[in-house]
Amino acid sequence: MTQTRGFASTLIGITCALGTALVSETTARQPGLLQSIDPRTCLLGLSALILAVTLAHKIAVVAAIFVAAIFLGLASHVAITTLALRVWLPVLLFTGVIASPALFITPGTPVLGTPFGTLHITSQGLWSATLLIVRVETAATLATLLVLTTPWMGILRALRFWRVPSEVVMMLAMTHRYIFLLAETASQMLESRESRTVGVLDQSTQRRVMGQTAGVLLGKSMELGNGVYLAMQSRGFRGDAPVLTDSHMRRRDYLMLTVFLASGAVAVWIGRA
Repeated sequence: MTQTRGFASTLIGITCALGTALVSETTARQPGLLQSIDPRTCLLGLSALILAVTLAHKIAVVAAIFVAAIFLGLASHVAITTLALRVWLPVLLFTGVIASPALFITPGTPVLGTPFGTLHITSQGLWSATLLIVRVETAATLATLLVLTTPWMGILRALRFWRVPSEVVMMLAMTHRYIFLLAETASQMLESRESRTVGVLDQSTQRRVMGQTAGVLLGKSMELGNGVYLAMQSRGFRGDAPVLTDSHMRRRDYLMLTVFLASGAVAVWIGRA
């Protein structure tokens, strides 16, 4: 029973990962505010807002960018439930664990005591923890909006336009392409193993089976990588993939880029004043 549950949970996890990627591509094809903007504008503009979030020292400024990010998501037909389940809740749990010690170890004015009597939550610690959580939530929301509303190939083309090294862009492209292929291969291997297993395996056998599966998958990934590289070399690949279609930025794209950059600059100026 334990072995069956383990395989089932693994298969469900892989299926959810593939479904998430499908949802992202579907959202990027919908009509919306960010979908109608050139990927180069989205990449640079949202990156400028993320940079402004990391540089601002006032919670109100970061919260204002967070509210703006929510409006961008609504205007781009990104569901609030999607952001809440995929971004806000996981980030809150993860960042909350990291920020919780700052409540007690940051020197300052005590505002709340604990049952132990020796620990106190200080106002400075509460401010630091809140600022960290709001910063991470806002930056993660903006990054998620970029991924959800922009096709992956558009992001890669925008990275090359903004002079990101071609090696980095190619690694991102290959990773995004073949990580789903390997996930599907792992799903098929686990399903095949489960269909050929009779009875319940003990804990040591289960660990050995999973280790063997991981080793076979690693070997397949290395073999696939070598095969793909040789195939690309034989077809004339020399380190960079040319873009067959090139889009031109419109007046609206320049206007939105100006709004993004100006908003980021104002947020940094106010947030650090």
